[in-house]
Amino acid sequence: MPTARLHDGSMIDVKVQGSGPAVLTPVSTRLIEGEQADTMRAWGADPHLGHTLATGLAEAGFTVITADYEGHLNEHPAPLTLTADAVAADLLAIADAAGAEWFAYYGYSWTALAGLQLAIRTDRLTALAMGGFPPLDGPYEAMLAVTNTAHRMAGDPPPPPSGEAVPGDWDSVAFTQTPDQTRQFVTLYKSLRQFDDSQVRLDIPRLAFAGENDNIQYGPAWDNAYVALAEPLMKRKTDILQRGWDVRLVQDADHMVAMQAAAVLPILVPFLRSSL
Repeated sequence: MPTARLHDGSMIDVKVQGSGPAVLTPVSTRLIEGEQADTMRAWGADPHLGHTLATGLAEAGFTVITADYEGHLNEHPAPLTLTADAVAADLLAIADAAGAEWFAYYGYSWTALAGLQLAIRTDRLTALAMGGFPPLDGPYEAMLAVTNTAHRMAGDPPPPPSGEAVPGDWDSVAFTQTPDQTRQFVTLYKSLRQFDDSQVRLDIPRLAFAGENDNIQYGPAWDNAYVALAEPLMKRKTDILQRGWDVRLVQDADHMVAMQAAAVLPILVPFLRSSL
C-alpha cells in the first residue's frame, strides 16, 4: 500500500482500487464493527460509509483513491499548521502517492471545503464534487465560531449526556476531543477569514449538493451557532448555476442523511461519468 508524506511530516496510507478515470475522496474504507459501529449508527452515521462509497465508485468504472485523512488528523493533530494551504498540499501528496497526475475530487462537509481550496491551487483537477458545503456563501465565520467553542470545550469538557444519542443533536453525544484535535480546525477556519468564495472562478466540471434540511442549529452549549449549508444552495441557486455548477438537493435529508452512500452515489456517479 502506498503512503503519502503530509505537510507536517507524518505518513498516511493511501488505497487505490478499480480502473478508469481517477477520483480522490479522503475517506476511510475500514469496516467498523462492534460497539463503535453501534454508537455511530445511533448518531445517524454509517460505519461502512467510506467502504461503500469507494466500492460503488470502483464498480462504476473509476480508479478510486482513498485515504483516511480525518482519522489521521484525529490521531496526528496539526494544531498550528492545518491551514487551507496545508490541506491542499496534503491532498496533492495523496494523489502523488497514488500516481495520479490528473484526478477528480469528491469531499463532504469540511472535506468538500478542502476540495474547493484544492481546486483554486492546482490545475490537476478534472472535476470537483462538493457535498454538504456550499461553493458560494459558505459558512466560514459560523464554522470558526463553532470550532472556537469546540476548542474551549476541549479544555473544559462538559459532563456526558445522560440520555441516548439523537442524530443531528450535538448536545446528545459525549464530547471527547482533545485541545490539539480542536485547535487544528480553529487554525483552518482562521486561515480562511479573508477567503471570498464569490471571487472563485473554475473551468472544470463541478457539482454541489446538500440535504434540503441541512442547516445546523446548535444548542446553548455551542452559543446557539447556526450553520447554513443548504440555504445558500437554495437562495443563491441561480447565481451558482450561472457560475457553472450543477446543483442538487436531496429531499427530506439533513447533514447526516445526505452523506450516506445511498444518497451520494446516484448523484455522484452520473456527474463523474458525464464529466470525465
